Amino acid sequence: MSDAPPAHYVVKIQSYSLLSKNSVDKYESWVFQAGGCKWRLVLHPNGNKSKNVKDHVSLYLSMAETSSLPSGWEVHALVRFFLLDQNKDSYSIIQDAMKKEWRFHRMKLEHGFDQFLPVKTFSDAQNGYLVDDTCVFGAEVFVMKEKSTGKGENLLMVNDAISQKHTWKVDNFSKLDKEFSESKVFIAGNQKW
Repeated sequence: MSDAPPAHYVVKIQSYSLLSKNSVDKYESWVFQAGGCKWRLVLHPNGNKSKNVKDHVSLYLSMAETSSLPSGWEVHALVRFFLLDQNKDSYSIIQDAMKKEWRFHRMKLEHGFDQFLPVKTFSDAQNGYLVDDTCVFGAEVFVMKEKSTGKGENLLMVNDAISQKHTWKVDNFSKLDKEFSESKVFIAGNQKW
């Protein structure tokens, strides 16, 4: 527990019940900066359906605006989530049980808790988390180290890709006097090439 709010970001959600009523599966906060990196909180009010989580609030920290980072980047950060107990005017602090840092990289932009808190516990006003349809979440992010190998690649395999072949015969290739030559337009995969 802490009387002080989180140092890096706080999000207050009013009319929380409208998230479920309007079938909002995921809420992403505005981008904030901590430790020289950009982040956002990601909240699933009724559980992260992509991970088959039900009856729990899911809460994550996600790196934001990573396209400008160099290939092979990674960031190690110690993350603490905050949830305001409005009845006691203090924050519950939730972090990795081993207090170890999380490694963020291109293939793993998000870390957090699939089962942050049971929805029933969160929704009970006596617990102080959701009072008058309002709640307050927050985060502190302490970047421990950053590194970049400067090398990397991304391969996208397409399932059931259409395989087509186009043959272009160039007559008298050795006698060409132009800097380049263009083939006639052909169609492959519903595209003109």
